[in-house]
Amino acid sequence: MPELPEVETVRRTLTPAVGATIQGVWDSGKGLHMKRKPPRAALRKLVGTQITGVRRHGKYLLVDTSGPLTLLVHLGMTGRFRIQPANAPRAKHTHVVLDLGARELRFSDPRRFGQIDVIERAVEREHSALAVLGPDPLVHGIDDAAFFARSRGKKATLKAFVLDQSVLAGVGNIYASEALWRAKLRPTTRAHRLTLDRSRALAAAIREVLANALDHGGTTLADFVDADGAAGENADYLWVYDRKGQPCPRCKTPIKRTVLQGRATYFCPTCQTP
Repeated sequence: MPELPEVETVRRTLTPAVGATIQGVWDSGKGLHMKRKPPRAALRKLVGTQITGVRRHGKYLLVDTSGPLTLLVHLGMTGRFRIQPANAPRAKHTHVVLDLGARELRFSDPRRFGQIDVIERAVEREHSALAVLGPDPLVHGIDDAAFFARSRGKKATLKAFVLDQSVLAGVGNIYASEALWRAKLRPTTRAHRLTLDRSRALAAAIREVLANALDHGGTTLADFVDADGAAGENADYLWVYDRKGQPCPRCKTPIKRTVLQGRATYFCPTCQTP
């Protein structure tokens, strides 16, 4: 599933659409996340407005218009949100199209775990998808004191703690493994056992792995591409994720793979101390 760096890469490559007028909308009528169909009537209210900006909170894209409405987009596992020429053939599994004249904004999603909604900008944080999200590490930064305070009393594993979207919005499975390796912390350690110094080290590691991924256009393992159709190159720079059996970049011990909360987790059994 695309995480913060991938969604931010899409956001940045969507900026050429800013200023365009939405001349029409189209949807497939098929259900997406939780079998919910894109809100056709609400989508039609976007017609005639201009795209004024593209924002992001965690893994959610927010396409603002000159009216009171914002388009909410979540890529799910296989979603793509691209700018393409209007005369280019539409990809199979295209579900929503915004007509911008000579160009189109197209959302496609083969597995249909993505989400499309139209929300009122003035009350956007009341939307069920956004209301549960904590601060965004890129937009709001990571407050070291608040991050440590959230770990107090948490008996969840550090992996689960880092993945908790109410703690930090946007960090997913790949970058949780990467950050824990960088901070030399075992994924199975309980969050309430973090010391202040180790909490700060983990926060710094999260910042570092997200920045590295952004520098390389995100991580493409299967489906992710940006709004121009380009794949990310960060898979070549991962330290431990999907590196089972390969030597740890620090101590050369073979990387191990385990499953925590149903998610593949990669770590070094030697230098990531319990």
